[in-house]
Amino acid sequence: MNSQVLSEYLEFLDVEKGLAKNTLYAYRQDITEFLDFCKKDLTEISRSDVNSYILKLREENSKPTTVTRKIASFRGFFKWCCANEFITKNPTLTLELPKTPKKLPKVLTTGEIEKLLKEDLNSVERVIFELLYGCGLRVSELANLKVNDIDLSGKFLSCTGKGSKDRIVPIGSFAVKAIKTYLKEREYLTLRFNLATKNLLIDNKGREETRQEIYNFISKLGEKVNKHISPHTLRHSYATHLLENGADLRVVQELLGHSDVATTQLYTHISKKRLKDVYFAINE
Repeated sequence: MNSQVLSEYLEFLDVEKGLAKNTLYAYRQDITEFLDFCKKDLTEISRSDVNSYILKLREENSKPTTVTRKIASFRGFFKWCCANEFITKNPTLTLELPKTPKKLPKVLTTGEIEKLLKEDLNSVERVIFELLYGCGLRVSELANLKVNDIDLSGKFLSCTGKGSKDRIVPIGSFAVKAIKTYLKEREYLTLRFNLATKNLLIDNKGREETRQEIYNFISKLGEKVNKHISPHTLRHSYATHLLENGADLRVVQELLGHSDVATTQLYTHISKKRLKDVYFAINE
């Protein structure tokens, strides 16, 4: 019964809520792990089982953010089960999410960005960097970007973010130049390998660039500035630099595709912290 109900719940999240595939995968993993721990039918799981599982996570020294995510996963699941009468009592009814300290995202300085831009990158690498930093795309948005999603004459692109939400993002002149150069090479590759893919990013062997390959490239690129960075580091840097240069918070929210302005507001704290660091560095 458990696996069948879980499949129906995930279908509900997919069809009704429009959650991304990666999010659905994480929900499946978290809820399955909890159900395997309980080894009981859904109707028999109690608050005691929930408490025991949370204690187990803490004894394993799981990160507070991990614990919070897992609790949120099966709390939503049991709420749905109760609403759809698969169970009569919700064992997570009064369970609250633990408060986790908000960490400021890691960002690169403009000097570090400029140094990376001077690196000898091939055409597809240049496009990857320009769209992650110059447009603030998430790595999944970039990996799924299609050629037809880009309007070079209008200097904008359309992408699908979290929750299947579409948004329009302007493209800067450097990114436009990089894309034009890359598209000429891409056309040659599609003819050479007889490709039918609509994905924007393909490597020199005609294969679609994956999220992991993009992540690996950015991680290796970070070594040039002696920092461990990810595609999201460039997204964080994009938002922070926009705000530092006077961009409106609501505009940055739209550009990033955040549903809640509070998420975007975190970048204002980064800017303030950086100003303090610079001030004290000068006045020490």
